[in-house]
Amino acid sequence: MQYSEGRLGRVFVLKMDDGEDLIESLQKFLREKEIGSCMALFIGALREGRAVTGPEQPVIPPVPHFVNFDDGWETFGMATVYPSADGLKLHIHSALGRGEEALTGCIREKANVYLTVEMVIFEFSGLKAARTWDEKAELFLLSLEKKL
Repeated sequence: MQYSEGRLGRVFVLKMDDGEDLIESLQKFLREKEIGSCMALFIGALREGRAVTGPEQPVIPPVPHFVNFDDGWETFGMATVYPSADGLKLHIHSALGRGEEALTGCIREKANVYLTVEMVIFEFSGLKAARTWDEKAELFLLSLEKKL
């Protein structure tokens, strides 16, 4: 196990409107406010998007199983954001529902808002945290300063 201790910085409340891309809007906001590490919680609805709902097979490195969704899905989720050598890296997980269907997974590439998404961002300060490339997993994974 690894860990890093920090404290809460600023707190922001965002409202994203119909047609906005949740991922692009969040990335733009983080750059404008110069936020390096944070957690975000959100609720609302997504018109369409793409999510990883697990690996194709449980092997390392994983091959992601992508699912596209459209026609408006209720959603709630969370994201963590940490710096990397390639800039900020977002990790967004969400539960999505439409009628009796449900999806849970990692939202990637696009997530277009339907009606609205409300988001609360909690900035972290003082953390020694980054996403670093993991050769075995072939992913950017969280790396922290201390080990237990």
